[in-house]
Amino acid sequence: MNKALNREILRLAVPSILAGITVPLVGMVDTAVAGHLDGDTAAQIGAISVGAMVLSLLYWAFGFLRTGTGGLTAQAFGREDPAECGRIFLRGVALALIAALAALLLQWPFFKGVILMTDATPAVKALAERYFFIRIWAAPATMTLMALRGWFVGMQDSVHPMWMDLIINGVNIVLSVVLAFGIGSWEGLGFAGIPLGTVIAQYSGLLYGLLVCWRRYGRSVFARLRREDFSALLHDGSTGRFFRMNLDLLGRSLFFILIYIGFTMISAGYGDLMLAAGSIIMQLLMFFSYFTDGFAYAGEALTGRFIGARDGAMLRLSVRYVFVWSMAIALLFIGLYASTSVPVLRLLTSDESVVQAARQFLPWLLLMPPLGCAAFTWDGIFLGATASRGLMVAMGGAAAAFFGIWFIGRALLQPAGATALHLLFAAYFAHLAFRTVWLSLRYRKEVLAKGNMPA
Repeated sequence: MNKALNREILRLAVPSILAGITVPLVGMVDTAVAGHLDGDTAAQIGAISVGAMVLSLLYWAFGFLRTGTGGLTAQAFGREDPAECGRIFLRGVALALIAALAALLLQWPFFKGVILMTDATPAVKALAERYFFIRIWAAPATMTLMALRGWFVGMQDSVHPMWMDLIINGVNIVLSVVLAFGIGSWEGLGFAGIPLGTVIAQYSGLLYGLLVCWRRYGRSVFARLRREDFSALLHDGSTGRFFRMNLDLLGRSLFFILIYIGFTMISAGYGDLMLAAGSIIMQLLMFFSYFTDGFAYAGEALTGRFIGARDGAMLRLSVRYVFVWSMAIALLFIGLYASTSVPVLRLLTSDESVVQAARQFLPWLLLMPPLGCAAFTWDGIFLGATASRGLMVAMGGAAAAFFGIWFIGRALLQPAGATALHLLFAAYFAHLAFRTVWLSLRYRKEVLAKGNMPA
């Protein structure tokens, strides 16, 4: 066993896991706050799910700001090229700000166009609209943070983004509760306090991240940039590669968004109760992914680093070790879900009808972790290798599997209520299976081969 490599994996993964733990907690706290506010509980929980889904069309579509930045930076780090690391940072931030400006300019027609495609009730749509038009003002911070996270991963730095995320998520949790319920004699803003807390938190994290970039990397990276580097950002060959790769990753993001939107819209069509139950189970289902993502980020950083250094032996070893850690996380969460899922449901909502509806789908929490961990870990490894075309094809096939299972199953079974939601979870399971199998088959050609290429 290579103890030094294991320590390096843990050095990169553990801070990401600690930060990642707070990410689903934010969603759970938002759900819990909505579940305990006065008014229609199911509609408020469903509105957060629908509103977040609409925002995800924007943020996941531009997820390449993180994924595209990380792999390129890691490879430049492996080549010991700090100036290129700085140029990648500038490209990522510039593209993030352009994307955010477009999002703000198009916010009204975008939301209205997407919400027309949902089958949610009028009560859910009205609350989702309030949620969206508040949270959208975090777009400049949110998109710039995507680029910062990817760049930090590529620089083999997981501690500072951990603190950045902890600040964001901590501020978000506190402000969502305080702004919704009030404090002292102030009665709070009610439902509107939930998205407003998120907006303030995003800008708090961005301020911290930019300060870290300046203080930690000002001399070692950014001082190496010359005036010509700024003027050549949109004209050199590396910029062309950056945009070509990000186009593939944009396609990957859009396929994933189709799956996520499909899940939310289909479940919304079976009533507010099924939408709320499905939303809660998906939050619990994705909770383990934030642990796995820590090792996926480690795999991304190390894969890019060893490809940049042309060290094929260490590349193979790091992939093997990252998968061992990832599968251990899957087994851990199977045990946790088996023993604690019902009490957690009651923490998330005081509405007993939602709890009882969600209990029907708890077996999926025991089936998903192994496939989910494998799919997410492969994503990190392929991102480190900048194998963007393979990732896009894998997600395209996964989307076909998801919708194929749903539409064929619906035609054959004509499901209703809980049966329909079980079929929907089966379709989600199929999408994870396709991603895992496809990327496993492409690993040698799209990842290992790059580690053995001449410098």
